[in-house]
Amino acid sequence: MAKKLVVSSSPHIKSPENIRSIMVDVLVALFPVALMAVFLFGYRALVTMIIAMVAAMVTEAIILRKGDFFGDGSAAVTGLLLAMTLPPAPPWWVVVIGSVVAIAIGKQIYGGIGNNIFNPALVGRAVLVVSWGGHVAGNVWLKPVPFGLAADAVTKASPLASYDASLVDLFIGTVSGSLGETSAIALIIGAIWLFYRGHIDWRIPGGFIGAVFILGLISGGFLMGLYHVLAGGVLLGALFMATDMVTSPVTKTGKIIFGVGCGVVTMLIRLYGSLPEGVTFGILLMNGLTPLIDNFTLPKKFGEVKKSA
Repeated sequence: MAKKLVVSSSPHIKSPENIRSIMVDVLVALFPVALMAVFLFGYRALVTMIIAMVAAMVTEAIILRKGDFFGDGSAAVTGLLLAMTLPPAPPWWVVVIGSVVAIAIGKQIYGGIGNNIFNPALVGRAVLVVSWGGHVAGNVWLKPVPFGLAADAVTKASPLASYDASLVDLFIGTVSGSLGETSAIALIIGAIWLFYRGHIDWRIPGGFIGAVFILGLISGGFLMGLYHVLAGGVLLGALFMATDMVTSPVTKTGKIIFGVGCGVVTMLIRLYGSLPEGVTFGILLMNGLTPLIDNFTLPKKFGEVKKSA
């Protein structure tokens, strides 16, 4: 008689997905954003993305002593996300250092994927902003030239620093800025794929974007609220960075608190800080609070009896 009951160790419910398949989905979601970056800023944007991804994959392969450079795909995703936070044409060595820091310090020092506390790509960007800010956050924003082989060499302030771009330009992407933060429509298209695949839900991006919009509305009205959502790295951070499965809360309430916290810190830095953009440090700060948020938002166990005083 065939066995009708199979006893095994947990987990008892398994998914056909694995780390590699999830990372491939993220790369697919980032493809419209990368394509738009090349369309706006030319071959230099493509070179920046390739350098970041290759440096990240090589660094991880060396640390893990593996010949499979792609591995589970997480290093490629980290490198591409880092590139999305950088200007179109930073010095190559800046990109390499950012990728090495992201993998070695932001990820592998904690024990590899699943153990890191902070988003690795943002750790790499934070180090670059603090150490070589003039190359990644200064007057380094190229004027986009759609259908051109390269962006205009004339630099100008980013829309977040100058507040001179129209909402239509911000939505389409025909503005200066980092590779992954100029085109809102490309980011939304990519995020739809992640929502469809079930890798992210609405709570973190909803709380993040909602907090940014409300504080922007309070500071300057409805249009200013929309401007703060579309300008800078809010959509990139809310849809692709803050939703990182490893560094964000697991509870539903915790996700909302996390997202709102990211948005509030971002706006406090934008409105009152010395930096024009606060997405990086907003997410990293909330990453550090994730264990605490999870601890305070864990649901009660079924049948739990409240202890008497």
